[in-house]
Order: sequence, then structure tokens, then C-alpha cells
Amino acid sequence: MTHDPADLTVDDYLDGAREMAAAGRLFLAHLLAEEAAGRIADPATARSIRAQYTDPTTDRG
Repeated sequence: MTHDPADLTVDDYLDGAREMAAAGRLFLAHLLAEEAAGRIADPATARSIRAQYTDPTTDRG
């Protein structure tokens, strides 16, 4: 690994989430987005991030 995970930013996590979603790895995208949302001070922004990358393992039916 070339980076210390402690040095990753919210944008780094969101970039990773977008890449994983594009690759069809939705659960990993969700986990990366959760990490990004957890680092956001604004609750509305955190909710928005979580809404974009919902947990694909939950049954919403």
C-alpha cells in the first residue's frame, strides 16, 4: 500500500466509492461511502452520501 490510511481524505473515500460502484462492487462502495460520511461534520451532507450508496445487502422490499 502506498498510502497511510490515516492520511486519506473524504474525497479519497468518495473517489473509491465511485470507482467500486462503477465496477459493480456495490458493498465495497457502500463501505467506503460510510467511512466518508463518518468523517463529515455536517449531518445533511453525511445523509446525502449515505443515500447515494445504500447498503446493497439490506432488503428494502
